[in-house]
Amino acid sequence: MSFDGIVTKAMAEELKAELTLGKIEKIYQPQPEQLLLSIHTKQGRRLLFLSAAGNHSAVYLVEQMTENPITPPVFCMVMRKHLGAARIVDIYQRENERILEFLFETVDEMGFSVNRKLIVEIMGKHSNIVLLNSGEGRIIDSIKHVSIDVNRARQVLPGKQYAYPPLQDKIPFSKVTAEDIRAMVTSDQQPERDLLGGIQGISPVLAQTLATAGFSGDQQSGASFSPELAWGALQEILASIEEGRCAPSVYVDSKGKPADFHIAPLSVYENDPTYEGKTFPSLSQAACWFFANRESTNIVRQKSGDLQRVIKAALDKSRRKLQRLNEDLAQAEDGDRYRLYGELLTANLHQIRQGDSQVTVTSYYDGSQVSIPLDPRFSPARNAQRYYRKYAKSRTALKEKALQLEETSQEIAYLESISAFVEQASSLEELAALREEMVESGLIRRKRADKQHPGKKAKPSPWKYQLSTGRTVFAGRNNQENDWLTLKRAAGTDIWFHTKDIPGSHVILFTEGQEPTEEELAETAAIAAWHSKGRASSNVPVDYTRVRYVKKPSGAKPGMVIFTHNRTLYVEPKLP
Repeated sequence: MSFDGIVTKAMAEELKAELTLGKIEKIYQPQPEQLLLSIHTKQGRRLLFLSAAGNHSAVYLVEQMTENPITPPVFCMVMRKHLGAARIVDIYQRENERILEFLFETVDEMGFSVNRKLIVEIMGKHSNIVLLNSGEGRIIDSIKHVSIDVNRARQVLPGKQYAYPPLQDKIPFSKVTAEDIRAMVTSDQQPERDLLGGIQGISPVLAQTLATAGFSGDQQSGASFSPELAWGALQEILASIEEGRCAPSVYVDSKGKPADFHIAPLSVYENDPTYEGKTFPSLSQAACWFFANRESTNIVRQKSGDLQRVIKAALDKSRRKLQRLNEDLAQAEDGDRYRLYGELLTANLHQIRQGDSQVTVTSYYDGSQVSIPLDPRFSPARNAQRYYRKYAKSRTALKEKALQLEETSQEIAYLESISAFVEQASSLEELAALREEMVESGLIRRKRADKQHPGKKAKPSPWKYQLSTGRTVFAGRNNQENDWLTLKRAAGTDIWFHTKDIPGSHVILFTEGQEPTEEELAETAAIAAWHSKGRASSNVPVDYTRVRYVKKPSGAKPGMVIFTHNRTLYVEPKLP
């Protein structure tokens, strides 16, 4: 839970300092449950982002505009009507709850000065943004309508009297005392549960942090829980908000995925070496970075999953085709038997009577007895001709099936390379480039909107690394970049790397016409191993050769090349 009561309090103080007396210039609704307010302040334009989405309930300042729908939704039109050109009078937190209130001063249609209130309830899936007539307390509209069918106790509908969410039976964090903590913590085993159940406005991770502080940071030493220490830690957090010296941090795991953020150091992550804390100058910047990267990670996972399903279906189809071709080849390779039958029947026509279903003759090749099935409907000569035709057909099939087998094997190799790139993609930009490659390869149909409004083709931007010796290394992010990097960007004297029989990137070591050292070769090979499907393995084989020896066969799929004069290194996958 990123936005607990204490983070909400800190955000209220930050927004109050930035936005008080600011004037609303524009109001947008980029998503069904999100608002973006452009506010003119003495310091310049500020963009206030408000979200009631279940997985993104938050309020913070952003620095960039988002894409907005051509036709504004109804709630956006209501907001523009009542808050257009309104001035922010005050911003405050509702008690110690996750509720922020914005008080506005504006004029109505008659030119009279009126007050409006915007209430943002930051409560996960129960979040909402409600616009009130502050004098009467009646709801003008809300971004989510809550009818009696959804909640019998509290409806949020236009015209209804607004009622705050029911309070929990807890002590507000701003009023709790050390004696209150002593009374609520009944056991030294799990004091964080008692703190979470007794103090209003703290999240589970903050309750754990306060509990850790109650043991002086060492619960394993056998010391008993100290309410005074826990209360002191809480007071220090609140004082940092009041004095403007809190240091917002975002905690990321070993893969760079955001886990949580807060204004206070969280012991759950501080004491775990697999997490790293990133400090930001303001709470808005921390929140913006957290949600942007978390949502980006989720979207990347979702979109990569969609692409992988398409690739898997194509792979399954190609592998079934490969199996059928191998079976057909096995039958076609039996064609010599049909030739032998035709020759023996032709040599022994005088011994065969029409109407026989089988004949046994002596092979003049090795003297063995050969039994030949016959079709009793046809003459012996006609049976011999049929076997000759089967032989000719099998020889043709042998050539055609061999070609198809080669094409299908190349198709499977290409699909496996795309699958490897999609699996390792970490940004929407990389996935967009991969999707475009799949469209051009015929794996995915181009969207109608893309046909009507085709965008500019993205410029190649491969991964770039610098070795310990200062030399530059590039690695392709997809097969089209592999082709560009190897066939256009690199010089003939540069060194080309690729994992041996494993899908991955083309990696180029730019030598500037000089001979590379063994250390440079090993470092570049490790990069090639990292950008391959063998990343999780050890001792990965990597082929390398001069770029001049790398060729692309005519009609080959993107990224598919042949090469000679190569050598192989076995390395551990890693980046410099």
